Amino acid sequence: QVQLVESGGGLVQAGGALRLSCTASAPAFSTSIMGWFRQTPGKDREFVAAVSRTGVSSDYADSVKGRFTISRDNAKNTVHLQMNSLKPEDTAVYYCARTYRGTLRGPYNYWGRGTQVIVSS
Repeated sequence: QVQLVESGGGLVQAGGALRLSCTASAPAFSTSIMGWFRQTPGKDREFVAAVSRTGVSSDYADSVKGRFTISRDNAKNTVHLQMNSLKPEDTAVYYCARTYRGTLRGPYNYWGRGTQVIVSS
C-alpha cells in the first residue's frame, strides 16, 4: 500500500520560509514522479511543483517560481518543498502526490493527507 506522509507545515510570517517534507512508505520510490499541490477552502486543488524520478527535472507553478524549490532524496524515500519569501496567498493545505506513469503535471494517483501552511501578513 502506498502511503505518503507530509510534515513541516505551520504558521509563519510573510517573508519567512518553511520546508515541507513528504515520506513515502512503499518501495520503488525512485520510479515515481513526485509532486506538491495545495488547496484552500472553496477552491480546486492546484499544482505547485513536481520533480522527476531522478531529480534532474522539475516544474513549478508560475505563482511560486523563484521562491519554492522541490527536491528529492531517493535513498530516504523523501521529497522536500523549500518555500521562501512566503506570501499570505500561499496559505493552504499542501499535499504530496505520487505518480508512476504520469508526467510532471500528472495525473497523480496517490495522495497524502496534507499539511497546513498559514502565512500571516
